[in-house]
Amino acid sequence: MTFHELQISEPILKAIDAMGFVEPSPIQREAIPLLLQGENVVGQAQTGTGKTAAFGIPMVEKITQQRAPQGLILVPTRELAIQVSGELQKMAQYKKWIVILPIYGGQSIERQIRSLSRGVHIVVGTPGRVLDHLERGTLHLDGVTFCTLDEADVMLDMGFIDDVRAILTRVPDTAQKALFSATLSPEIKTLIEDFVQNPRFVTIPHRELTVPNISQFYYEVRETEKPQALTRIIDYYNPHQTVVFVNTKVRVEELKEKLHAAGYEVEALHGDMKQTQREFVMKRFRAQHFDILLATDVAARGLDIENIDLVVNYDLPQDEEYYVHRIGRTARAGREGTAVTFVTLREIKRLKEIERYIKTKLQRRRLPTLQDIEKIQTQAILDEIASTIEEGGLERYLDILTEGLSHYDSVDIAAALLKMVMGEPEQESLSSEEESPTVRLFLTIGRESVDIKGLLAWISEMTGIRSQELGRITMREGFSFVDVPREKLENFLVRLDRQKYKGKTVRVEIAREKNKSRE
Repeated sequence: MTFHELQISEPILKAIDAMGFVEPSPIQREAIPLLLQGENVVGQAQTGTGKTAAFGIPMVEKITQQRAPQGLILVPTRELAIQVSGELQKMAQYKKWIVILPIYGGQSIERQIRSLSRGVHIVVGTPGRVLDHLERGTLHLDGVTFCTLDEADVMLDMGFIDDVRAILTRVPDTAQKALFSATLSPEIKTLIEDFVQNPRFVTIPHRELTVPNISQFYYEVRETEKPQALTRIIDYYNPHQTVVFVNTKVRVEELKEKLHAAGYEVEALHGDMKQTQREFVMKRFRAQHFDILLATDVAARGLDIENIDLVVNYDLPQDEEYYVHRIGRTARAGREGTAVTFVTLREIKRLKEIERYIKTKLQRRRLPTLQDIEKIQTQAILDEIASTIEEGGLERYLDILTEGLSHYDSVDIAAALLKMVMGEPEQESLSSEEESPTVRLFLTIGRESVDIKGLLAWISEMTGIRSQELGRITMREGFSFVDVPREKLENFLVRLDRQKYKGKTVRVEIAREKNKSRE
């Protein structure tokens, strides 16, 4: 099938050709005809399958010249808002009158208000900022005829579902709806039932993606300790070139400043940078003028450098396929590579989803201690000394030492030189998530729904974990805390989170400090 067979207008076909599209992807083949016919569509597909064009082409086709918001696209992140907006601009390049505006947090809201006041046809925005404009009265959705939710599952994971619902209540019932999500959880299905009438479902299976020659590990760290954990990893592995993936532009810049302050040569790559800036950074990285590149997923697309031997997932990716694309930046041209991932306790469940997708279990490792790093660095120096001795030509230096330090033992002299090179040992400052054998969990069920005996019976029934295996239990009127053995954590979360008890959905999460304070 070609795009010409999809009943697309000539200006859009011309734009698609200019973008280099040859034939529609599976999601485009299935979704575009349905959306052009006015159907509501729910697409289950992964990132990288061509979803943007699947909903973008029909939306651009249906926009009229009336200068008011007719198309609304909700996305979870500012990077995706910028990316989707850019793709739609390309699709509309031969309909030059179409105005597309990305709106997201972190950008001047006054500038967005000015743009909205001048009139736009399509708004691409993150839920929080779209809702902000709605409440200010600077954005009106009564003229929207086509509404799309992109990466609905990510918006759910990021806690935006209430904002999304608040926005959808202001979209006319007559508007055409499209929802795309990698997974269809119970919450997403409820959202579809409430807001998408008579949807046509399109499902595109996972692509098989292989990750050969890559050693994959994960380290359990606290969020606040990630910067120091990263320097430990880099010092321990001592890679030639490293790519560190961070989820947002703001976090990239923050990490860049911290690494600079710690004396590391590092540059950043993110979606807010101009193309000329990106190309300059990549040219310097290829020439090995610096050895650590911090990047967001959007900015790193097409990144192809042969000498990357370490990839670090500083933040857990928002999509399983992102993980595969990230770690594939190493082990190029048959080489071996290493990929390490930082995981907080609250992300263990998400890590298991990635493992199921790649059909590989990541090995958990303990973060290197300062002693581990010192041992490796010392051995490297000793190896270099041994190599220098083997090469010979030391007579001149022996004469200098004999003349100037004859009253010192040669071993003491060597030890002093090693101390000068290595410096004074640092004090260990990283705490470890592994210190406690149990993990404190917060459950949204309390005495108003169940007594402690009933809670223990339900936990045992759902998870197979007996009451005597659990630690301290604290119950309040509307919630509870339960200490679970660390080795049982995954089983507990997978089997209990979002399950129902007497009709009530129970959420289970790692107890945060604000939750613990309720005790």
